[in-house]
Amino acid sequence: MKTISLCMIVKNEEDVLARCLQSVQGLVDEIVIVDTGSNDRTKEIAAQFTDKIFDFTWIDDFAAARNFSFSKAGGDYLLWLDADDVILKEDRERFLALKAELDGSQHMIMMKYNIAFDEGGNPTFSYYRERLMLRADQPRWMGAIHEVIPPIGNAIHSEIAITHKKLHPGDPHRNLRIFEKLIAKGERLDPRQQFYYARELYYHERYGDAIERFLEFLDGGQGWVENCIDACRLLALCYERTGRPREALASLLRSLEYGEPRGEICCELGRSFLERQRYKTAIFWYSLALALTPDERSGAFIQPDCYGYLPCLQLCVCYDRLGDHKKAREYNEQAAAYKPDSPAVLYNRKYFGSLPE
Repeated sequence: MKTISLCMIVKNEEDVLARCLQSVQGLVDEIVIVDTGSNDRTKEIAAQFTDKIFDFTWIDDFAAARNFSFSKAGGDYLLWLDADDVILKEDRERFLALKAELDGSQHMIMMKYNIAFDEGGNPTFSYYRERLMLRADQPRWMGAIHEVIPPIGNAIHSEIAITHKKLHPGDPHRNLRIFEKLIAKGERLDPRQQFYYARELYYHERYGDAIERFLEFLDGGQGWVENCIDACRLLALCYERTGRPREALASLLRSLEYGEPRGEICCELGRSFLERQRYKTAIFWYSLALALTPDERSGAFIQPDCYGYLPCLQLCVCYDRLGDHKKAREYNEQAAAYKPDSPAVLYNRKYFGSLPE
């Protein structure tokens, strides 16, 4: 059986590190921990699981730190996790099955990354990431922030999911600070970095700057298609926040230049027309969202609710506004099939129960 080295970079992770490392017990053959400057019990906790603990001076470069961790590994395959990631029981079983099949012909294994959840613990935001790499291929991380490993050889997609369970918020300004440090040094951002920099500006409510950067990214014509589609969605939100609804709508429609509609875009278009009280047009877009199936292996940022629960709930609203309470009730029950305990679904049931028959 091929061996697997888990490679991690950590800093002040005493609250979550043991949970992460316990979740991989029996799955990996070696654990490499690279500490970038902890002043808590992180290294003490790591020592309970491995003696391969190394220090790395933090230089605002995630790729450099991750590549250093890879350089200390000796397994046939390299696995990376963040300290607030875990592998759940059902995914442990899938992982063991995959490990038994590894023979060196699989160069890169993509795994789903679930990073946001509803009140029932169901993923509401996920995407596939490169997760397990053949060490003989000498995989290298690229990018000081939002680092990535370019595709290598035979890449396969696995049903294994890594679950991100953050307990405490990190430094909300770190990513933006790193990007602006790069720019101040005169470094030119590549298209991928342009997208993520614009997104950070949006998160920081610097909408005018974000608009400028999203347009630069889109007009450059070199971006990955899924980033372009998401950039159109985020650009539309920036326009909304700055009181420019026509530009917001045009930005959402621009996303159609890059490929077929995505559920996330359809729901935004539906919301746009719902707010304009153009209920039939909103119904068109929400119905389209409901008819779509997300391509989970595309690498796109997927919001599963946009392909089921959310359009059902909004179709309920649209038909109610049009006076068709029968259809409105039907769509509310369809929403309930996705989330039976949804407060919105329960509220709607109470509302419909108060209407005259």
